[in-house]
Amino acid sequence: MEQKNNVTEFVLLGLTQSVQGQKILFVLFLLIYIVTIVGNLLIIGTVMVSPTLDAPVYFFLGYLSFIDAVYSTTVTPDMIKDLLSKKKTISFQACMTQLFTWHFFGGADICLLAVMAYDRYVAICKPLHYLTIMSQRVCVLLLLLAWVGGFLHGIFHPLFVYNLPFCGPNVIDHFICDVYPLLKLACTDTHIIALTVLANDGTISVIIFTLLLISYGVILHSLKNVSQEGRRKALSTCGSHITVVLLFFVPCIFLYVRPPSTLPIDKSLTVFYTIMTPMLNPLIYTLRNSEMKYAIKKALDQRKKMRQLGNV
Repeated sequence: MEQKNNVTEFVLLGLTQSVQGQKILFVLFLLIYIVTIVGNLLIIGTVMVSPTLDAPVYFFLGYLSFIDAVYSTTVTPDMIKDLLSKKKTISFQACMTQLFTWHFFGGADICLLAVMAYDRYVAICKPLHYLTIMSQRVCVLLLLLAWVGGFLHGIFHPLFVYNLPFCGPNVIDHFICDVYPLLKLACTDTHIIALTVLANDGTISVIIFTLLLISYGVILHSLKNVSQEGRRKALSTCGSHITVVLLFFVPCIFLYVRPPSTLPIDKSLTVFYTIMTPMLNPLIYTLRNSEMKYAIKKALDQRKKMRQLGNV
């Protein structure tokens, strides 16, 4: 694709213009990013080494943690760096790359949440056929579909933005390169493109969110025929997933299911589902899942014993 504009870089206004505020946010988001990476890597490592976590739900949970870690990394390190920079600039090509990767992993995250909802539906509503339906081949295929869905969603945005003419204004009132702030800078009518983005992002968010709510409604209805212990375990697992779904989808729907525009609150919502949610996911899944807590404790104990034997 040939770039057809006079802008080689963009200036990001960031979250605040206050120097003191930027320093506070630097420390805060650095700590959040460290917790995000450590927490998600802990889940990935535990799922990989623990023989008790071989069920499909943990297979998908491991990949969800991987996606969350990378999803946060597409934005957070640059934002942290910019908080200490006097001039917050990003090249045009880097902006397009961020736009793609951010929506790619965000789209994969959404698709994987839908896959995990299907997994829970099969596990609770068809327990006798669970391992047959959710075979390793099916799990890999569903994971591949999530990646493909994320890629198609991610490539959609830079394809529309890349060839737009940017004639002069290059200040983005945001801390990342997102599609609506970029469309505001284009020196051409972007109304049709904005509506197309709305149809894509908004439709995907609403449809998948609605399907997730319906699936969990069916699951909760089916629990009346399950034993008390099975009901408790199912509610614990499903409760964690529903919490993650709400934390991710509610901000997305507010941002993209409305007339194309930018609002001051958009930055805060973007921070929440891009930076906060990937940090909260490991905490939600570990705190509400006894099997995961036990596996993490066992893995850490084994690592501690190995370290002690190495020091002998």
